[in-house]
Amino acid sequence: MISKKSTAIGTKSNLSTEKVFAIIEYLANQQEPVKLRDIAHDLNMNPSTTLRFISSLEKLGYVIQNSSTLKYALTMKICSIAHKVVLNNNIRELASPFLKSLSRIYGESSCIAIEHEMQVVYIDTQEGPDQMLTTMKRIGNVAPMHCTGVGKLLLLNYNNADLTRYVAIKGLPKLTENTITTLPALKEELQKINKQGYAFDNEECEIGARCIAVPIRDYTTRVVAAMSVMGPIFRMDDNKIFENLPYLLDASVQLSKSLGYEEDRQSL
Repeated sequence: MISKKSTAIGTKSNLSTEKVFAIIEYLANQQEPVKLRDIAHDLNMNPSTTLRFISSLEKLGYVIQNSSTLKYALTMKICSIAHKVVLNNNIRELASPFLKSLSRIYGESSCIAIEHEMQVVYIDTQEGPDQMLTTMKRIGNVAPMHCTGVGKLLLLNYNNADLTRYVAIKGLPKLTENTITTLPALKEELQKINKQGYAFDNEECEIGARCIAVPIRDYTTRVVAAMSVMGPIFRMDDNKIFENLPYLLDASVQLSKSLGYEEDRQSL
């Protein structure tokens, strides 16, 4: 049974959210920065309430105040988020035929993933012929970066300081006997991956599951996503993996090129 108190809290929270978005939309429609009193007046909001929401948006980096005029304006952060949404949707749409092709060639499941807040997020998957897909790799699910093939490739974007910070925040939890659990070992693994151009998950995340992953780069050469083929360890042997590896590497190049990637730039 839902109490009146919890209902009231939920309603208040919804109203606060609506007011925050009202401020964002209002500022987005302005040709120039606006004073607090004008925002409050035009949105029919209490000035103190408006200031509280504006301050929160400013703290999060969505709003900036001119120290001379005391006027407020949106930053480009919200544009950055919009760009990521468009990019991720674009990647998913472009990757779909490649995932279907790779699942058919390997006879296994395939997926594509991105990074969000130091985690792997699966944005699309393709079931193999036997409809077997590990539960962790469903669309929208998240996974650690240090013990997945796609995650290791996304970690190629991290410099030494970034890796140290990643370990400090996320740690290197041991999920199986094969999981990498030390920073030096992780760095060594990433160097190997960077040189060979693909990454493995040899029962590092889930016992009985093996995958091989390749990077998807954009025009900046940054790894914006990673694509993998996965299956049970008894089927995903070296012969099967390396016999079909050229198809996987070609899919990586072709999908990357569709995002503006140029192979020659990677060596610069």
